Amino acid sequence: MKKFNIRKVLDGLTAASSSSSAAAQPGTPRENDAVQETLQSEHFQLCKTVRHGFPYQPSSMAFDPVQKILAVGTQTGALRLFGRAGVECYCQHESGAAVIQLQFLINEGALVSALADDSIHLWNLRQKIPAILHSLKFSRERITYCHLPFQSKWLYIGTERGNIHIVNVESFTLSGYVIMWNKAIELSTKTHPGPVVHISDNPMDEGKLLIGFECGVVVLWDLKSKKADYRYNYDEAIHSVAWHHEGKQFVCSHSDGTLTTWNVRAPAKPAQIITPHGKQPKDGKKPEPCKPILKVEYKTTRAGDPFMVLSGGLSYDTVGRRACLTVMHGKSTAVLEMDYPIVDFLTLCETPYPNDFQEPYAVVVLLEKDLVVIDLGQIGYPIFENPYPLTIHESPVTCCEYFADCPAELIPALYSVGSRQKRQGYSKKEWPISGGNWGQGTQSYPEIIITGHADGSIKFWDASALMLQVLYKLKTAKVFERARGKEEKPSTDIVEEDPFAIQTLSWCPESRMLCVAGVSAHVIVYRFSKQEITTEVLLEVRMQCEFSDVDSPDPGGEQTPTLLTPGASSSPQETELPTQPSTGSNSSDGPRDNIPCLQVRSSPLKQSPGYQVELVIQLVWVSGEPPQQITSLAINSSYGLVVFGNSNGLAVVDYLQKTLLLNMGTSELYSPSDPYQRQPRSPRKARQPSGDIPNKTSCMSRLSNLYTESVKKLRSPLFSKSCYAKDNSFTRSRSSSVTSIERESREAISSFHFCESFPRKTDSLLSPCLLVGTTQGSVMMVALSLPPGGDQRLQQPVGISSCGTVVRLKGGILTMALLDSTGTLLPPSYEPWYDPNASDEEKEKSRRRRPASPPSSQEGQDSQFAVLCSEKQAKVVAMPSQTRVYKHNITETSFVLRADVVQMGGANCIACFCANGHIMTLSLPSLRPLLDVNYLPLTDMRIARTFCFSNLGQALYLTSPTEIQRITYSQETCDNLQEMLSELFTPVETPEAPNRGFFKGLFGGGAQSLDREDLFGETAAGKASRSLAQHIPGPGSMEGMKGAASGVVGELARARIALDERGQKLGELEERTAAMMASAESFSKHAHDMMLKYKDKKWYQL
Repeated sequence: MKKFNIRKVLDGLTAASSSSSAAAQPGTPRENDAVQETLQSEHFQLCKTVRHGFPYQPSSMAFDPVQKILAVGTQTGALRLFGRAGVECYCQHESGAAVIQLQFLINEGALVSALADDSIHLWNLRQKIPAILHSLKFSRERITYCHLPFQSKWLYIGTERGNIHIVNVESFTLSGYVIMWNKAIELSTKTHPGPVVHISDNPMDEGKLLIGFECGVVVLWDLKSKKADYRYNYDEAIHSVAWHHEGKQFVCSHSDGTLTTWNVRAPAKPAQIITPHGKQPKDGKKPEPCKPILKVEYKTTRAGDPFMVLSGGLSYDTVGRRACLTVMHGKSTAVLEMDYPIVDFLTLCETPYPNDFQEPYAVVVLLEKDLVVIDLGQIGYPIFENPYPLTIHESPVTCCEYFADCPAELIPALYSVGSRQKRQGYSKKEWPISGGNWGQGTQSYPEIIITGHADGSIKFWDASALMLQVLYKLKTAKVFERARGKEEKPSTDIVEEDPFAIQTLSWCPESRMLCVAGVSAHVIVYRFSKQEITTEVLLEVRMQCEFSDVDSPDPGGEQTPTLLTPGASSSPQETELPTQPSTGSNSSDGPRDNIPCLQVRSSPLKQSPGYQVELVIQLVWVSGEPPQQITSLAINSSYGLVVFGNSNGLAVVDYLQKTLLLNMGTSELYSPSDPYQRQPRSPRKARQPSGDIPNKTSCMSRLSNLYTESVKKLRSPLFSKSCYAKDNSFTRSRSSSVTSIERESREAISSFHFCESFPRKTDSLLSPCLLVGTTQGSVMMVALSLPPGGDQRLQQPVGISSCGTVVRLKGGILTMALLDSTGTLLPPSYEPWYDPNASDEEKEKSRRRRPASPPSSQEGQDSQFAVLCSEKQAKVVAMPSQTRVYKHNITETSFVLRADVVQMGGANCIACFCANGHIMTLSLPSLRPLLDVNYLPLTDMRIARTFCFSNLGQALYLTSPTEIQRITYSQETCDNLQEMLSELFTPVETPEAPNRGFFKGLFGGGAQSLDREDLFGETAAGKASRSLAQHIPGPGSMEGMKGAASGVVGELARARIALDERGQKLGELEERTAAMMASAESFSKHAHDMMLKYKDKKWYQL
């Protein structure tokens, strides 16, 4: 190894530092070559990749029956497109207005969207990142309904004033043909009919347009004669209209819960009136009115009765009943209860032609928080198993972690245990939304996302190749007893709701050890096993802290905790406290003391294959004060230790021996005079013989919290309330210094890092250590003394001693890491995974500790870099000398929310996300700024709580309560993004039109076609008023290239786009030339006619 002496580097150090450059640079060129940094600015670029999850606040939906693509619009102007599993796309309207309606140009690879700001847009779906080709903004009319007939280029637009305008979707220009409301209704009603709520053409005659007005009037308009053929009046407001495919009947749904069926040629009264959910009175009177039927669809089948599908219409006495979809087929009526209110539904049919038997096979139901597809072809109408990752928000996400480039065997292992959790009873048919093709991704490394939720569940997701699929779900609440009713709710809760919510988690992918911390100040350690076991909580360890009086003679007024060892001498009452929270010190008479917030199950716990409880640790109430929530957490499988901290201090637990090793206040970590090296007394030894304890897999330690009198006085209700689930507030999992009160009043533990390093400046040998970071910017070193492996590891205690402060930074510590002298990352040691329930022989085969770190330091030489990043700055410190080598001020005016040391392109860097929206990367070890992009200002605390970076240039955050947005900061990924994204449009033959049959053709009974160009074109209808709507050309296909703005792929793509545009211009030129030629030909013909006319006439005859 090349000699590397950082001490010489220190000659060039200056005390001052600027935020634009590293404060300390190596002194000589020779030293500068010691660490070769390969990462440069050109390796970084920021762009969004994909968005997963359920569209937040959906408002509309459309389906292309030939391409088999589903589009969903939202109230924030977002557009989500879904095809087969893994084919998803996200687009956004710039205005952010709600999408009120979507219409596919069926099998054309285009989509029309109508927005609440009275604009319509044409999207091109033939490119991987769809873009708007044209927009039209109405200025004098409000859009209420749109209709685009199949294989037509003329879009009907109904307005709030009751008028209908017609738009050519090719040129996005308005036709001069307008259907005015007063012409449509004439004298049939004395008042304005209200907005247009429905437009459709007669399936058998394109020249007849059915117009539904809100007041209850329906008009059949003859497009050629420009007058109404029939008008149908009903007293109740109309919500929707549906045709029978033969065009002789239509059905209207009304606001009183009735359905009226009308024969086209009999406008006087409805042929039938039914109230599907109304109680029929015996005396023949009208049934009681019901809630409005918001939508009805009428679909026919060749072989049997037609289907009538409707939403709403329930009777008013069903208060509190969930939203329902009603399917009426023949004499049977099925009422399907939904989990959430229905936004919209569509019946999927075999044919795109409206004048053929529809043959419905499924119903897509868009709910407020879910998407359900019902199989109409099976008895009982089962639902299809949804292949999209739409259950991210099943319970609100409270924390998120992202692991790129995991061990290859992890995803199959998690999938195998997760596949047993799947529900039964789904439809046996294939998922019907099956359009599009997967991208040709070059990235093949495994990626896993872990989400923690408000109900205590944890989900593992396979995020490889820009897709997302749930692998496994773990329910942590199973460990605890649940209160059955409100009156039984324990008064020890420190949160009003969701007491099991996950606050932070620590996962070791190599050993598969998982440790989670919840809001009720509880920590659970899990092991991964492929075998099912049943365990009991056999061992309860309870520790209490005794405070000295305020006038304590202790120097400095510090209170030192006394660790009690519960044993045979414990009083019976004390032993019963955890299991009987309603008695003793938990009564309303006295302060709560020595009681955890949750009660661990006393009955045996059946643990399925997957993650199984190893240990439950709970903080307890002390002298009427609730425990503080856990702010930081770490687990190390090689050492068998879990460590966690909060605003009072830290605790180290040996999960192999099931003992508390250290329970120390933050202030004690500073003072070297304190007795740090005290031998921990194992609580289990007084209870049971030590021989059989290691075999017990599920135990519980109760740890006391440390409170000083000054802290008690500063307590605020803020700390005892749950605020993780609210979108406008959050609890920091990494650093609690966001709260100004906490920042001023106490120093919390904000981060941990297990490593093999030099605990003290004088050490020359590597040994296991723990780096501890606090919210005040201190980094402390704790030395760990581990017994030898095997049985001795389970018998002898682990020694712990604090070695004081290594360095201090501005702001709370967010992340820490170690590099060797060549700048290579030194990950924490780990133990390879083994199945804890397998035979001893199999365990021994796999239980080999990872090889030790590089050789130890020689005397007087530094062989490691400690990388430390806080909310304000980053520092690199040489070890063991603990001298600062580099420093960089990340931000002066804002603060860093998330920082991670990540690997990219075979090198390492620090990635940071700031509260002012900047995403930055810094080189290691010299802390050169490589990337600084103002990406997104922190508009929502949810983003701060869930933002995380991972290796290989990947990052993600929760962009809404239901959606994960993935981004990349890698130039290579941005360049390859086009190839990696899925394709929405695939060339498919349009099905043949239905055969009219001989007699229908002979007697004119078939579908009547209409040349709309003759009616709506400029020559026949004239030009529309210019002030009615403004045409806005869209960014078109250039939008799709923003992600690939540089690099070879980008250049090629730009060239291709330029070529396309040139081709388009050439096409336009060709059209113009053709028009000129036609004009010239016409002129020539006229001239010839004139010549013939006057050929034989004399000049005086002219």
